[in-house]
Amino acid sequence: MCSKHKDCCSSKKTVSKPAHQHSSCCGTSHQSMDTSDKHAGHNHSTAESGCSGGDSPDDDSEPERRAGQHQQRWTILGMDCPSCARKVETAVNKLADIEAVKVVFSTEKLIVDFNHAETEQKIEQAVNATGFRLHKSASHSSPDVDSSPWYKDSDTQRIIGLGFGVAIAALTGMWNTTLSQWMYVIVCLIGLIPIVGSAWRLAKSGTPFAIETLMSVAAIGALYLGATAEAAMVIVLFMIGERLEGYAASRARSGVQSLMALVPETAIRIQDNHREEVAANELTPGDIVEVSPGNRLPADGCLLDELANVDESALTGESIPVEHHQNAHLAAGCVVVDQVVRIKITSRQGDNAIDRILHLMEDAESHKAPLERFLDKFSRWYTPLMLFVGLAVVFIPPLFFAQPWETWLYRGLATLLIACPCALVISTPAAITSGLATVTKHGALVKGGAALEQLGKIDTIAFDKTGTLTQGNPQVTDVLVVDGIDEHSLIAKVAAVESGSSHPLAKAVIRYALASNIAFKDAEQRNAQAGRGVSGEVDGRSYRIVSPRFCEQSVQWESLLQLESQGKTVACVLRDEELVGAVAWQDTLRPEAKKAIEQLSQLGIRSVMLTGDNERSAAGIAQQLGMDYQAQLLPQDKVNAVRELAKTQHVAMIGDGINDAPAMKAAHIGIAMGNGTDVALDTADAALTQSRLTALANMIVLSRSTVSNIKQNVSIALGLKAIFLVTSVLGVTGLWLAVLADSGATALVTLNALRLLRYKQSD
Repeated sequence: MCSKHKDCCSSKKTVSKPAHQHSSCCGTSHQSMDTSDKHAGHNHSTAESGCSGGDSPDDDSEPERRAGQHQQRWTILGMDCPSCARKVETAVNKLADIEAVKVVFSTEKLIVDFNHAETEQKIEQAVNATGFRLHKSASHSSPDVDSSPWYKDSDTQRIIGLGFGVAIAALTGMWNTTLSQWMYVIVCLIGLIPIVGSAWRLAKSGTPFAIETLMSVAAIGALYLGATAEAAMVIVLFMIGERLEGYAASRARSGVQSLMALVPETAIRIQDNHREEVAANELTPGDIVEVSPGNRLPADGCLLDELANVDESALTGESIPVEHHQNAHLAAGCVVVDQVVRIKITSRQGDNAIDRILHLMEDAESHKAPLERFLDKFSRWYTPLMLFVGLAVVFIPPLFFAQPWETWLYRGLATLLIACPCALVISTPAAITSGLATVTKHGALVKGGAALEQLGKIDTIAFDKTGTLTQGNPQVTDVLVVDGIDEHSLIAKVAAVESGSSHPLAKAVIRYALASNIAFKDAEQRNAQAGRGVSGEVDGRSYRIVSPRFCEQSVQWESLLQLESQGKTVACVLRDEELVGAVAWQDTLRPEAKKAIEQLSQLGIRSVMLTGDNERSAAGIAQQLGMDYQAQLLPQDKVNAVRELAKTQHVAMIGDGINDAPAMKAAHIGIAMGNGTDVALDTADAALTQSRLTALANMIVLSRSTVSNIKQNVSIALGLKAIFLVTSVLGVTGLWLAVLADSGATALVTLNALRLLRYKQSD
């Protein structure tokens, strides 16, 4: 095996793979498994993928999207809040031939599955009819946007013009009331025309109770009652509120948009020793590109130079540049620090590290938090309920208590304005979007609001050991032999049996044999038993490498017990079922592991290590980290241990190997290491993009902050509406204050959500 090792880049095979899967080192998956599954690399097992484990106590995943013969993506321009996204979805769903439609507010994407090519044009016409603009996009890149000053924007100019009109009308009223009234009417009608047009288009597309409809009814009703000044103010304040809402929404999406901007538009490609500038989206796997200091990588790639320092802070939040050696995997969007480097492209168009993050964030909106789903349903019947209340305010007092119609019609119109659900609708998505973007910035990915909410409830985290708490790169430290066999011969036999395995311990033996110039050949009839060991035939004799607990002859071997007490992993070597020696490995703890456990402890979270190592070795590691442990666990034992913990606690499971996937699914939430296997990454609800354990505490703090932020936003939205509903019915506040309250609530909840973007990573 080792003699056949090739350059990481040259051995790469390009495969088409779902965008949410991750590969390490140029696409070669490192199946770093726990020592509980010694040599389980021979056992090609798989685990069902999913977002929330089927055995998770709180599994409540969204239904899967249907697939059509065609799928097209567009960027939607002009969305101010998630209710806008719902309007677009409603309009597209009314069309025939639509298999599935999803609008992603955070990335401004419309994704539609359909069966006939001509449907594409109908989709564009339907969306344009609702008042939004579409831009066809094949990737996550954003279209060019108008970068002109704010005061040159047509909507802003309209607001300024109407504002001046209201001011002039107010001054005119000081000496000519009749002229002032007509000026208010003109201002109101000028502002009302586009709003009525939008309300009509939305009603035809399936959204009759939009805020535009409520505003049109209120303004026309105010004009009918002769409240011309208030009608004009209602329109101006509504337009200001919409403009501020659009600005706040763009700020909430800033974290996502900053990710899109990380990939440069052009790259320097080296072809036949000639340098040429090409568009980044033209690069294909195998291309060689050159990146100068200060520039970003245009795609994922393998480092061809011997050494390079790379700033990965945009993806991981780590401010110190990371030193990478030849053949290291570099992610798109990272900045080269100190020298010109060449990399070999390994990612297809639309499947680099940035694209995978954005795909996950798009998928995230399909997995809403339970609180978010509740508020989404609540807002759907909130508006019709408030319309009923408004009608009751208009009709009940005049009909049953002989009150004047004009007074209660006016108060009913004010109630209609309070019926606008904008502040309530945006309260949760704004916080979720900000929280997910900030988590991503600090080195982690969370697959949706449901997972983000679950993280905040965690009170126990179960850790895999190898590749999670340790670096997953063990070294052979000791070789024990019995009479009749020497050390070199024993290593040759073990290497022969281990040849071809992807297990970290097997690779360590191979490296040790090569470094010691020990020749070996592949064993015959190699076989692996997950969690127990591996066997094979060498020179006509049977050899087995097994855990000491499966070898009765090792019980009295004092030297072996001493090695285990030092925290080393030991395997016994049996020849024809007779003990002939043992090999010991030791893995290095991740430098940040102890700090991460301390941070979790400060948050009130208990840490438990689940490992297949022997009791003495596990105790040594656990003592260094200050955590609890359970040792000598087979893969199924890990699942049972997680299920047992989940009966009384909210449990997260973090791991990196195929064998960890079942336990991750059994937990309330699974977390994968970024350098783990594709199975683990698919199964997990969250992932540490750069495998830094200190990101765990940041994830949990941000989750708790996001849930708290949502509750604050809902309190602000419903609290202000409740106050102004009472004051409007009592006649204390009028139309323009009702609009101001609605726009103010929307602005307040959005600004409150934006506070999450200012979160600072813990040291």
